[in-house]
Amino acid sequence: MSIINYASKEIQFKIVYYGPALCGKTTNLAYIHSRINPENRGDLVSLATAADRTLFFDFLPLNAVVIKGFKTKFQLYTVPGQVIYNATRQLVLRSVDGIVFVADSQWEKMEENVESFRNLEENLAKQNISLDDIPCVLQYNKRDLPNVAPVNYLEFLLNNRKRRVQTYEVISSTGKNVFAALNAVAQLLLHKFSRDNDLAARPQTQPVAVPSRP
Repeated sequence: MSIINYASKEIQFKIVYYGPALCGKTTNLAYIHSRINPENRGDLVSLATAADRTLFFDFLPLNAVVIKGFKTKFQLYTVPGQVIYNATRQLVLRSVDGIVFVADSQWEKMEENVESFRNLEENLAKQNISLDDIPCVLQYNKRDLPNVAPVNYLEFLLNNRKRRVQTYEVISSTGKNVFAALNAVAQLLLHKFSRDNDLAARPQTQPVAVPSRP
């Protein structure tokens, strides 16, 4: 759920990167953090577990969307992918506004992708939230590897719901389509916030997150 700060005139939104262990969630956040102007972002904080990490940082976009005089600020989180850290995933999902599900495109990871997606739905349900009600995009990551499943198979496994969502073929290690996926989910949640609150956001056509250098 978005947080409105009247003192700083900011509306803060929370985007969570979800997916199985080692699918590229951490690489996504590290790349985004490295490309945003340091003046517009906070520190990249890592909460380490024995075998996985939760990362987060916040940023105020250069081309920030303005809603009723309030600038939009975003917090990006990852969740630990390993099964034993489900309690941490539930905690990170609290008050989520948007989700980027990161799937590992390698054939041998298909079962883990499906299980992680099911786990996402279960953890949202514990908050009385349906995934159909949350702005969400899918990343098909690691598309540069030789043993990847075709996109239509990933679509069959993960995007066969009544509400089909936007998908992106991503190589998070090089940054390919990382910002495209982030901008897509950010625009979706801004539209939803404006619609739910009967507000007009501007400019809607501008990218939310802009790399600070080529």
